[in-house]
Amino acid sequence: MGGLDELDRPQTPGSPGAWDRRSPEWAVGDGGTDVRTEGAAEESGRPMGAGAAYDHATGARDLPSATRKPITRRGAVDPVKALMHRHRELCERAVDSLEIAAGLEAHGVTDRTAARFRHRDVFSLAEEMYARVARDGEPASLPAPPERPGARADWAALALLPGALCAAAVVGLRLTEGQPRLAVAVVGTLAVALGLRFALRRGPLSATHRTTSGTRAWTCWLIAYAVLGDGLLSAGIAGGPDGPWPLATAPTLALALACAPAAWCAHLFAVRAHRKLTASRGLEDFAASVQPLLLGVFGLFVCALGTLLALSGAALGEPAGYAGAGALGALLLLARLLTVRGFMYAPAIVLGAAGAAEATALAVVFAGRLPGCSFLAMPVDTVVGTWGPGAVPALACGAAAAVLLIHATRKLTRASAHATPDGAP
Repeated sequence: MGGLDELDRPQTPGSPGAWDRRSPEWAVGDGGTDVRTEGAAEESGRPMGAGAAYDHATGARDLPSATRKPITRRGAVDPVKALMHRHRELCERAVDSLEIAAGLEAHGVTDRTAARFRHRDVFSLAEEMYARVARDGEPASLPAPPERPGARADWAALALLPGALCAAAVVGLRLTEGQPRLAVAVVGTLAVALGLRFALRRGPLSATHRTTSGTRAWTCWLIAYAVLGDGLLSAGIAGGPDGPWPLATAPTLALALACAPAAWCAHLFAVRAHRKLTASRGLEDFAASVQPLLLGVFGLFVCALGTLLALSGAALGEPAGYAGAGALGALLLLARLLTVRGFMYAPAIVLGAAGAAEATALAVVFAGRLPGCSFLAMPVDTVVGTWGPGAVPALACGAAAAVLLIHATRKLTRASAHATPDGAP
């Protein structure tokens, strides 16, 4: 993209700009003719008629303007066409000008660069490029088919599936004891995992980019810790575990039920962001309008998750685990929003860091039982003794969610992150 960097370079006051009358870009008109010759004869007092004028002072005959050989410019006379050739694949597959604008922004074209092409912003430049693709007779991609009337109902129902299966599993655990209870726990875990898989394959939470195995593994570990981690950590500090430790069913049920508000929040963000992309007239304007939208959608989901935690804790008579489960839910939502739009590297790193922190907390507690290694468990013992076992996932997932939120405000406010033309799955 060195050519675009050169176009984006600010010009010095002494150099001719794109609109300077001394600039070759200004001097050359359509067809490669030098427009500076159009008024030369009028300024010198010579007639512009078809006949030739005789100069008595020099004895030379002035040729008529129609027979003058046009002065051609060396190089390309149509910089927009050259840009279209450079991004030919983008222009051919785009279904509207907004997709071209998003693609240009992803390749580093800014509003300042668009000014070098005599456009006020990237959106205006993209509109010309999209119009010229159709005008030049090049095949343009057909618009994406509209969403089926029942498509939204499909993914909305699938978003409710993990919560419904988890609720059934919790009821089964409450009604059984011994070996049947273990069988219900295993079957319920598999059913919830399968329902979650279906929910993430359709709708606004579905990702066209394949996630890495590491991301899936760390996500499963974080969810497993939300179910078993606090009880195992408390038992380890107390000298156990001597038997089965308690399961955190209330936070688990709330997280499963939160799949539905997460899908609707993601859908709301995609639709509103696409509308703002349509109405924006500059990249900075779009980023400034989408950032409050992202923060508002994130806050809406956190409020919905907090409500579900309170209801689940009251219904089951267990601690709701607001800090740990709330931080985990926020982390998973941000990671999914970034993954859906192709930003997979940061979520993988951050999820791995949070999972590693929780695993380390468990490891040092049990390693502290070794002779002479009691000092290893002192930091975790202090944190758990002061704020309870839920402080470990709260600190790990909360710090990870804060990092991803800052990253999302930079990545998800770019036009290239919303290149899907319909704005919604």
